[in-house]
Amino acid sequence: MKQTKQGAAIRKPKKKRVKADTYDFGLFFIVLMLVLFGIVMIFSASYYDTMSQEKFNNDMFYFLKRQALWAVLGTTGMIVCMNIPYQFWKRFAFLAYMLSNVLLLMLPIFGTNNFGQTRWLYIGPLSFQPSEFTKIAVILYLSLYVTNHQKELGNIKGFFRALCILGVPVVLIAISNFSTALLVLMVGLTILFIASPRIWYFVAGGCALVPLGAIAVLLPQFRYRLTRITTWLDPWSDPTDTGFQTIQSLYAVASGGLFGVGLGQSRQKTFMPEAQNDFIFAIICEELGLLGAALVIGLFAVLVWRGIRIALNARDHYAMLVAAGITAVIAFQSLINIGVVTNAIPNTGQPLPFISYGGTSLVFTMGMMGMLLNISRYPKEG
Repeated sequence: MKQTKQGAAIRKPKKKRVKADTYDFGLFFIVLMLVLFGIVMIFSASYYDTMSQEKFNNDMFYFLKRQALWAVLGTTGMIVCMNIPYQFWKRFAFLAYMLSNVLLLMLPIFGTNNFGQTRWLYIGPLSFQPSEFTKIAVILYLSLYVTNHQKELGNIKGFFRALCILGVPVVLIAISNFSTALLVLMVGLTILFIASPRIWYFVAGGCALVPLGAIAVLLPQFRYRLTRITTWLDPWSDPTDTGFQTIQSLYAVASGGLFGVGLGQSRQKTFMPEAQNDFIFAIICEELGLLGAALVIGLFAVLVWRGIRIALNARDHYAMLVAAGITAVIAFQSLINIGVVTNAIPNTGQPLPFISYGGTSLVFTMGMMGMLLNISRYPKEG
């Protein structure tokens, strides 16, 4: 408070406090339901292998205990993130983006090769996939950039700059994980599509990418991608190698019928490699049938719908883009996973969100859900 010559007091205006609403608890409980269901299905899909192999110490609960631990950490992270105002992440968006690129650059040098792919970094006893961190880093920084440069997106130069921001991590991820690079590209393009006033940029870009993609597949060094496409068209052309997993997945889906063979009673999990990972939806179809699979798809559909509603009701442009990007990750990733399991699209490694085994994916995905839940607290005024 200051005093004028006339002696009158002048009060400093108080900062207007941003009113917060309640969380979207429907979304919160859907996430928890999917995580708990995932723990059950991971146990069901893995116990036969783990109890019969010495490398798992003949422990039938091997994967269940690890996934349960990651679920606790992920739930803690989700609760923490849902209580941090989304504006807080703006100041760290660029730092997170740069850090993600550095980690991706380190991957070919210091990464560990698993199943022919170098996707993991080890820091002491901990291991994680930098691509999972990159998903949220790209969402946060790309959303911030296009919010601050929205007018520039109307011209080719400005739009190209935004594409470069997206393109750098996409190219770095593609070196070791093409499917995740494609996912990040789709999520980033979703953000740009929402923010850009020029739809024809995307039409022209799509027309250019089709022949470029065809050329890339036909190049000798990428011939294995062509093999994936031919295997997708006819898995039985190579039933003991490239088509083996797809064939076992289709057997599992077909065996389930309407009600399934019963929880824990899957037969195909004894043939399918790593059934608790990317192909866990096939075990769901076999053990719980069409009704169980429909329930899982329905939960994902409701989750995506609530995410879209949160984005549409977000208080500002930045929150809307972040919410849309997070929702796009869940939507695209679940569609890709289910599409691969049912052979609707070529085989590519993407886990089913919240359900497939994997600590890095679960923790970062639940952290993103926490951010989405925080955005739900701040709807449009009026």
